[in-house]
Amino acid sequence: MDAFQNGANTFFLLIGAAMVLAMHAGFAFLEVGTVREKNQVNALVKIIGDFAVATIAYFFIGYTVAYGMDFFAAASELNAGNGYELVKFFFLLTFAAAIPAIVSGGVAERAKFYPLLAATFVIVAFVYPFYEGIVWNGRLGLQGWLERTFGAGFHDFAGSMVVHGMGGWIALAAVVLLGARRGRYGKAGGMSAHPPSSIPFLALGAWILTVGWFGFNVMSAQSVEAVSGLVAINSLMAMVGGVLAALVAGRNDPGFIHNGPLAGLVAVCAGSDVMHPLGALATGAVAGAIFVWTFILTQNRWKIDDVLGVWPLHGICGAWGALAAGLFGLEALGGLGGVNLLVQLIGTVAGIAIALLGGFAVYGILARTVGIRLDEEQEYEGADLAIHRISATPKTGSEAGMF
Repeated sequence: MDAFQNGANTFFLLIGAAMVLAMHAGFAFLEVGTVREKNQVNALVKIIGDFAVATIAYFFIGYTVAYGMDFFAAASELNAGNGYELVKFFFLLTFAAAIPAIVSGGVAERAKFYPLLAATFVIVAFVYPFYEGIVWNGRLGLQGWLERTFGAGFHDFAGSMVVHGMGGWIALAAVVLLGARRGRYGKAGGMSAHPPSSIPFLALGAWILTVGWFGFNVMSAQSVEAVSGLVAINSLMAMVGGVLAALVAGRNDPGFIHNGPLAGLVAVCAGSDVMHPLGALATGAVAGAIFVWTFILTQNRWKIDDVLGVWPLHGICGAWGALAAGLFGLEALGGLGGVNLLVQLIGTVAGIAIALLGGFAVYGILARTVGIRLDEEQEYEGADLAIHRISATPKTGSEAGMF
């Protein structure tokens, strides 16, 4: 029975890892559909390149920083218990690799390629696992102190703040240091529109992310016996709430509508295991509205050129989700209890501080040394030709006017 249980848990988590791995295709196509056509190839290459670098960083350094475990034992030892610990690494790696995938959407269309890969390595090796270890492995004793002082630790079941919040606030640092795309904002205060290049690709990316998210949330139980249907239904309700709120607040804009479910799912990650479905619906609805309002505010008033709106979507909605877990997780509001709103605030502020300090340090050092931005000619030409020497839709000889 032990062997069967080990095999079942390993297979369960492997399916979750594969589902979250598939979400990276969602990140890729969401970016492909949002950026201009001359930057579509770069979007695709960045996501898969970042995943490869993140794997190396997390395997050799990051996982040890967070959990104190390395992979330098014999294969026979690593394969104990049907290799459950190896698959657990794979599952958590797909979370870690979401950080650079989130950042990619914010810095699109004007960032250098290799400096961003270098930043991915440092962030996934040190910055992200530092906070991950604090929250999910009790590192530095913060969780223990919170439990002793307030009767509850910081609750983030599937990463509203640990993953999405960290990614969004790190991205804000990168976006601020990069500056806006050339021609985006005029000297007189005007703004040049850069509409999405492909709504179908944008929608495809959103759908892939949405489906994969049920692996992201449900499989965060990490074992068959701990799986909860409540997590699945809460994820569904938050997703729907995000869609409906974005539909209304975004006035039928397809970009907002397809980001609505993502906002709801970001927000429900933290408390999906303790909320009542009605609380999850409210959490998702608030997140959908927050995304629309903050995206417009950052782009139009604050002139923060966050191309995919990853700070509003992941950073702000992630922070809201962590706080919502401490609210809608309370027994008084139909939840399962075991949460504390003040503790959720402390854990959220700590995550934001680590993300901003880490983001400004990593991208700031790179900006001052090797540079992180394409030059004016390269940006005008587009990252596809400037970096990869091919466009998303290469012209044939006759189309290019050669014959």
